[in-house]
Amino acid sequence: MPLEQNLGDLRRHAADFEARTGFAHTVLEPDRDEVIGCVHICPDREDPSAVPVSSWARADRAHPDAPLYRAVSDWLAGHRPLRRVRYAPR
Repeated sequence: MPLEQNLGDLRRHAADFEARTGFAHTVLEPDRDEVIGCVHICPDREDPSAVPVSSWARADRAHPDAPLYRAVSDWLAGHRPLRRVRYAPR
């Protein structure tokens, strides 16, 4: 992704986070500041009780994808306001 497009994406994610309309979380390599993936939690605007969730890990760091999925699923299960989470299983 070109730098300008990435900056636009980051600004949009920051605005969504501030407005509480979407949440993008960076996934870092343990013990380092290296970005290896991302988790997106974006409530459905038409049905706020439905919460689509997606995540990705870099191809060269794909090993944490399944553990990331389990950790995010467990974390979301503990948040009662999120009744209908839609997170594609691995």
